[in-house]
Amino acid sequence: MAITSTCNCKLAPGQNGKSKHAYCSTESHFTDKQTFQEGYEGIGKPRNRNGIESFEEVPMSVALLTYMGWGIVILIGYVKEFLLSFVPSQNPEKNREGYAPLYSSFESFYTRNVYRPIRDCWNRPICSVPGAELVLKDRVTHDNGWTFSFTNTFTKCLNMGSYNYLGFAECEGPCATAAQKTTYGLGLGVCSPRQELGTMAIHKELETLVARFVGAEDAITFGMGFATNALNLPSLVSKGCLVISDENNHASLILGLRLSGATIRVFKHNNMKSLEAKLREAVVQGQPRTYRPWRKILIVVEGVYSMEGSIVNLPEIIALKKKYKAYLYLDEAHSIGALGPRGRGAVDYFGCDPKDVDILMGTFTKSFGSAGGYIAGSKKLINHLRINSHANCYATAMSPPVAQQIISSMCIIMGEDGTDEGQRRLVQLSRNSRYFRQKLRQLGLIVYGNDDSPVVPVLLFMPAKIAATSRELIKRGVASVSVGFPATRITESRSRFCISASHTKEMLDKAIEAMDEVGDLLRLKYSRLPRPIGPVIYGEDKKPQQDQVD
Repeated sequence: MAITSTCNCKLAPGQNGKSKHAYCSTESHFTDKQTFQEGYEGIGKPRNRNGIESFEEVPMSVALLTYMGWGIVILIGYVKEFLLSFVPSQNPEKNREGYAPLYSSFESFYTRNVYRPIRDCWNRPICSVPGAELVLKDRVTHDNGWTFSFTNTFTKCLNMGSYNYLGFAECEGPCATAAQKTTYGLGLGVCSPRQELGTMAIHKELETLVARFVGAEDAITFGMGFATNALNLPSLVSKGCLVISDENNHASLILGLRLSGATIRVFKHNNMKSLEAKLREAVVQGQPRTYRPWRKILIVVEGVYSMEGSIVNLPEIIALKKKYKAYLYLDEAHSIGALGPRGRGAVDYFGCDPKDVDILMGTFTKSFGSAGGYIAGSKKLINHLRINSHANCYATAMSPPVAQQIISSMCIIMGEDGTDEGQRRLVQLSRNSRYFRQKLRQLGLIVYGNDDSPVVPVLLFMPAKIAATSRELIKRGVASVSVGFPATRITESRSRFCISASHTKEMLDKAIEAMDEVGDLLRLKYSRLPRPIGPVIYGEDKKPQQDQVD
């Protein structure tokens, strides 16, 4: 039974006795008079997003068995290494006497005994466009994962692992044709940083288009998505600044913050009470020892979290940012192009004003089928980055055909190609995401994240099931990504599916059937929640009346 809070949000009791706060749809967060960029009229009115966001707790028995499994794996590794210490190594290092080890002892041990025996589940070479389907180049190992040999055979699989959200990773069509024409006209490489001789007219065109697309005053682009975070955050915060970061933020954000020298404090994932407590403490207490005010406070969050499949609670974060006079850095790597009625990311999804987000970051490697990243915001911010960003000063400028791919796909999303192809892809992605999630829940699998997210993690838990799930899905013609510790918590290993607008209902049904078989074979159907009743109708936009349990 839903509980109504003071702000008219729906609350539902969680398994741990706590209530989960649904996305607020009241006008209380949007009372300030707002002005919008051209094309953003009508945005800013809060949208009531009713997508279920599920994070079912790990059953205690499963958690205990998972810890036991990891313990057994590590124990066997130590026993094996002890016994092998009496046998000459099959792969000895040569000419290394006197050198210090490159890795810590446990890190090296974990790589040798946990990762290498199942290395065939990762780094799989493909020999096709990563579209709705792909072709894997088969390989075998005869030395327990040290080396691989190709078998000269190929396996065609349904691609459920690539970030090709809108299906623009194509070798034919308007985007590919435009990129090919640009290659002939401008070449493949620039061979110079942007601050020297690397700025071309196509880069300026791209940045103008990106700023217009996200509703910001200006934008700057970079050739690598990871570096957009890692090399720009040190230009924005430094010693004496405080960064409040979501505990599930991406490694690129974590690296950038560590390089900055700023003080970092972590709040619980998407938990507004935890975030407000950190903000209040920062404002009241100030810096340690001196108690002086922080030079600036920066909140760092993502639009869609790539391992959890959850969507940032942006309206409430904006409200807290305004209340405590903090800055907001929003990483839209997985949400730009994939969320919102116009594909403009989490800001568009919730109907927020882009000006309420101080720093809009995103990448072109997912929805746009290209490479690189951008930061958008005020002209003052972007001018600062043009001068101080290491990625702008030292990295080679983006390749012209890569820039053209982004321009072409972005124009299609915006409808500026004169067709409704962009809108069709957005609708298809939304339908596919909801249908796939609801069908997996119906099977009794534990599925994390938000119904509107194209990232769909299915919990596996046991270490032995990480490799087994990946291999069994490949046998059934489905390529996905299995993830375990240290990329996730030790008890939350998972198989991650990425949905694309290029997937048809028949393709999704094939993946669901394969996951049903693998779920029965490996006993992955752990969910204790009531299963959805009745058929899941493809394309039906259900509106649940209350939020899912914690």
